[in-house]
Amino acid sequence: MTKFLVLYKSDQSAREQIAQSTPEALAAGMQAWMDWAGRAGAALVDLGSPLGPGSVNADGGVGGFSILQADSAGDLQKVLEGHPHTASGGTIEVYEFLAMPGM
Repeated sequence: MTKFLVLYKSDQSAREQIAQSTPEALAAGMQAWMDWAGRAGAALVDLGSPLGPGSVNADGGVGGFSILQADSAGDLQKVLEGHPHTASGGTIEVYEFLAMPGM
């Protein structure tokens, strides 16, 4: 299995989204993520977390991450179909973990 770093990007920071949401909207959003996590099953290595602002050389549009695994990028794409982040207007970037040379 290949591991992938999945970055969740949005025009609005995770902190802003949380601060501007009602408790009901936050609960509904979290339920959508838990439903997706259940569908992702064994592909989900680490659900991840929302992220605060970055520092040196950081892209301000990254609001969170997950770590997933799949046999191929195509299989991973299937896992990401219907993801709650894209359903709410965000975008997703995927990066494959490469083996460390000599390890």
